[in-house]
Amino acid sequence: MRNEMTTMFDTVLVANRGEIAVRVIRTLRELGVRSVAVFSDADADARHVHEADTAVRIGPPPAAESYLNVPALLEAARRTGAQAVHPGYGFLAENAEFARACTDAGLVFIGPPAAAISLMGDKIRAKETVAAYGVPVVPGSSGSGLTDAQLEEAAREIGTPVLLKPSAGGGGKGMRLVRDAAVLGEEIAAARREARASFGDDTLLVERWIDRPRHIEIQVLADTHGNVIHLGERECSLQRRHQKIIEEAPSVLLDAKTRAAMGEAAVQAARSCGYVGAGTVEFIVPGNDPASYYFMEMNTRLQVEHPVTELITGLDLVEWQLRVASGERLPYAQQDVTLTGWAIEARVCAEDPSRGFLPSGGTVLALREPQGGGVRTDSGLSEGVPVGSLYDPMLSKVIAYGPDRATAIRRLRAALADTVILGVPTNTGFLRRLLAHPDVVSGDLDTGLVEREAAGLVPDGVPDEVYAAAAAVRRDALAPRPDANGWTDPFSVPNGWRTGGAPAPLRFPLRVAGTDPVTYGAPDSAAVTADRVTVELDGAVGHFHRSGDWLGRDGDTWHVQDHDPVEASLSGAGRSGADTLAAPMPGTVTVVKVAVGDEVAAGQSLLVVEAMKMEHVISAPHAGTVTELDVTAGATVAMDQILAVVVPLEDS
Repeated sequence: MRNEMTTMFDTVLVANRGEIAVRVIRTLRELGVRSVAVFSDADADARHVHEADTAVRIGPPPAAESYLNVPALLEAARRTGAQAVHPGYGFLAENAEFARACTDAGLVFIGPPAAAISLMGDKIRAKETVAAYGVPVVPGSSGSGLTDAQLEEAAREIGTPVLLKPSAGGGGKGMRLVRDAAVLGEEIAAARREARASFGDDTLLVERWIDRPRHIEIQVLADTHGNVIHLGERECSLQRRHQKIIEEAPSVLLDAKTRAAMGEAAVQAARSCGYVGAGTVEFIVPGNDPASYYFMEMNTRLQVEHPVTELITGLDLVEWQLRVASGERLPYAQQDVTLTGWAIEARVCAEDPSRGFLPSGGTVLALREPQGGGVRTDSGLSEGVPVGSLYDPMLSKVIAYGPDRATAIRRLRAALADTVILGVPTNTGFLRRLLAHPDVVSGDLDTGLVEREAAGLVPDGVPDEVYAAAAAVRRDALAPRPDANGWTDPFSVPNGWRTGGAPAPLRFPLRVAGTDPVTYGAPDSAAVTADRVTVELDGAVGHFHRSGDWLGRDGDTWHVQDHDPVEASLSGAGRSGADTLAAPMPGTVTVVKVAVGDEVAAGQSLLVVEAMKMEHVISAPHAGTVTELDVTAGATVAMDQILAVVVPLEDS
């Protein structure tokens, strides 16, 4: 059932980038609506730029000067004749001032009213507002602007463990779990510092901590005529650093009665703030008592994980965002919403599990993303495009659908194995192994599961067959090619032949970053083509995708480089040991706190490197003197680039 559209937009500007911009543009194309992409100089050749009907440059690479530049976005809309702006998620999607600026400029903001964004963006006001509508909330402090002493008093009344949370932000920044009441004072001070640095606002609230909680959210949809429905739940308990990495719909935890009750609570939360459009109400749920659910917050935008809801409901949420924003009435009552089958999504990010999931980067050298057969990939990637450190690390989402949960998980694991991204380290292989974990398979989830099990899901070292494949590629590169008559000079064949003895094995010195160099030979049975390598080692056959020095298999990738110890020593790459501090990830040096000649204490903060919304503090490995400092604030650094050298005091 669907109303006929009377006034759909002709042109919509998508105020975002990457996979969400591509995703929104796809629905605009299907509806016959002209799309306008925006881009920074860093994204001039990005996929969303090529897929839009037109694209407008909005500034230099830093987000503050481009994707967060409200005047530039409004000017792009004016120049292209856009009637509406879709904010995607991230950047300005939940910025009330941006929504208000769009409205003031005569544009339709495809999202809720600015007042709703502002209300739900303040966690303290949001809790008070939804509670007045009968929505259960986590026991905690009440009132805004509490002093440190008042927060301590509230925490002691609730009883530890408690969670300190910034009122103004999300994503886990500034959150502190406190189990010992004796350290409340210092933890409150630390949480305020982090909140002030992240959001410019150090207002805190304190909530009861629920051990082994599950994170379940309800998708709501509301029109401008007062109709509000929910589209079921999503299980989002598989998280790392408070960031979701795998989501599914529905949840194995909820029965029909609990689903209906939580859905109604979400509807009331949406009504409490006058919500319009697609939004998500997030609940924290004790795993051993799903009927005791508590409101956490409302995300006043489209969620990253919206595809799993689309697959089990058959609805295009972006389409309904557009229809609602154009004034269309929802043609569905709650009883018309049905959930069919199961869907599960994995977020593919530019991060290196072998390096503690630090952000990564590089240029996409080879790309293969599965589609069809119950699998969908939403992606912003294309071959030849660099992945830098300026923006969010999420590159794509792989989503699988099936008639039941087991089928959906099986299809997603197969799709991740078929995903090829060479040139940029990703978490694809880690996600595939996580989906095979017994607790994930059984549905026994909680928000701490990934952190507890992560170490066992990261391979220990580089498999021998990877080095064998890399050696085969190098041997193949040395092999002469037949001339026009098909003749090959036998003396130029790299087979290790020598006079007076058996052929010498042809071996290559190789190295994967973060590991010791090895010398390896190629198996005689190895087969190499332009984009594949097959090797047999100890009776097992391994098939790899390849591009340049990169190899990939089942979602895992390795950058296997030639190792020249002399060159490494001269370039500085060979320097190692406790004295040398190298960049753990590609990024930008934001803070330099020392100078050459300074004496520093063990553990003292020396520099800060930032990449993809993550800061990494570089600390002194021991007390000593800074003898080298190779970077300045604002400098861009590569992974493993030498930053500083600290020589112990007795040696300096």
